[in-house]
Amino acid sequence: MLFTNISFLYYFLPVLIIIYFIMPKKFKNIILFLASMIFYFYGEPKYILLMILEILIAYIGGILIKKYKNKKMLFGIIIIHIIFLCFFKYTDFIIGNINNIFNANFKLLNLALPIGISFYTFQIISYEIDVYRGKVDVQKNFLKLATYVSLFPQLIAGPIVRYETIENELDNRTHNFEKFSYGVERFVIGLAKKVLIANQLGQLCKVFTETNEKTILFYWIFAVGYMLQIYFDFSAYSDMAIGLGKMFGFDFLENFNYPYISKSVTEFWRRWHISLGTWFKDYVYIPLGGSREGTKKLIINILIVWALTGIWHGASWNFVIWGLYFGIILLIEKLFLKKYLEKLPGFIQRIYVLFIVMISFIIFNANNMKEAWSNIIGLFGVNGEKLINKFTIYYLKNYFVVIIIAIIASTPIIKNLIKKLKQNKKINKIINILEPILIVLDLLEHFMQQELLPLTRLASITSSILPHSVPSFKIWWQTHLQVRLVYLLHLFWYGSPSSRTSQSPKIYPIKSYFFLWCLISVLLFSFHELTFC
Repeated sequence: MLFTNISFLYYFLPVLIIIYFIMPKKFKNIILFLASMIFYFYGEPKYILLMILEILIAYIGGILIKKYKNKKMLFGIIIIHIIFLCFFKYTDFIIGNINNIFNANFKLLNLALPIGISFYTFQIISYEIDVYRGKVDVQKNFLKLATYVSLFPQLIAGPIVRYETIENELDNRTHNFEKFSYGVERFVIGLAKKVLIANQLGQLCKVFTETNEKTILFYWIFAVGYMLQIYFDFSAYSDMAIGLGKMFGFDFLENFNYPYISKSVTEFWRRWHISLGTWFKDYVYIPLGGSREGTKKLIINILIVWALTGIWHGASWNFVIWGLYFGIILLIEKLFLKKYLEKLPGFIQRIYVLFIVMISFIIFNANNMKEAWSNIIGLFGVNGEKLINKFTIYYLKNYFVVIIIAIIASTPIIKNLIKKLKQNKKINKIINILEPILIVLDLLEHFMQQELLPLTRLASITSSILPHSVPSFKIWWQTHLQVRLVYLLHLFWYGSPSSRTSQSPKIYPIKSYFFLWCLISVLLFSFHELTFC
């Protein structure tokens, strides 16, 4: 089950929210644990026992580690978790390399990768290490530990939530309209990132991969498109996880912070997948000695950490090379390049970072290094392709709007603009009134299936200005009704994001009628889906 699925948005999540909030406090962890098990069972029914087994090992292991404070015991328990991870994730990779090196013919196991095993394994390991260090107290309630490990919001793609982050919230967490409202808002932002931007750019990258009509310009379109796609994909799931966590009272830490505005690769990794970077820093880099033991040890430690970071992302040599690539760049910056970078104009620094990152993601996306190298040299015309052709122009027109929107949205420009607008009370009130009206009109347009409403006309005009736009702005605007339906739930519960302040929520009278209509529309749509699917 994915967060973008109809089954999740219209059935699983609403039912869970209703059950969760009508249950007494003492049953809320039970509800979340059972919901997480159902969520996991829906996607990987045969591996649910594996997760329970790992939780049981973590539970017993935590108690033993706390009691005996034995480093060898800690190491042994961690090795057990790593064996599980390696068996399912890397067995075929190892067998394939043995076959290649020794010209053998061992049969691959073709094991399906359990959903979220990398994330919950790292969460368990961090819990056990923190218990050993005395940073957190051992959790003697099996249900609470199981809830932490299996919590479905962060199960698919993170962030990696450490036990210390939500230790207190497993027992005592607050629920209010403010927190719930922000959670829905954040979830919808992530949902929009995924379905309206990442998925669209994914289609563009798929076209590039499958076509033989490549040109120099198409290589660049693909490189930029994939760089944007992977950011909006990863950050989308983090936004949705953080939002869902807020809805159920948990405060997950931020995982992405506009990484594409960075002025160095070092800064980039402070902004990109923050939970993963800090995890490797705290549980691998620092225990290895960090930078405390001289330059030689520093180089070795960084290369180890980044080789592990690469292989963590996938069982392929291109991931290892991707990790080492960043490790080498970071070493170069640390040892001598950073002081020269800081003297350059800001836009030059950003261009440098974007180019380095773009090349890295070409490596990341490739099936093998041969393909990666071909795509890299293709940027500079070494493959012998033309500069441009009609095929490239066609797809540039098709995805130009989405690419521009993605570029703008990957920076804090819009965020800062909205922040400034909200400071004006009159503008804020106008936004409060217009926002639900426009959204309801958009929804109404879908139900009526008529091209009579302003949003339709706007989309049609835009589509005519951008010829051959596939997907056209109209289609792009109207796609994925669930985004706006979930957003309407937000409006019903609390009011628009723009009305949210540090004080008690204020709902304007004009909104009340729209909220009621929105709720009815959502229920009717859900009934229709349930009846006719």
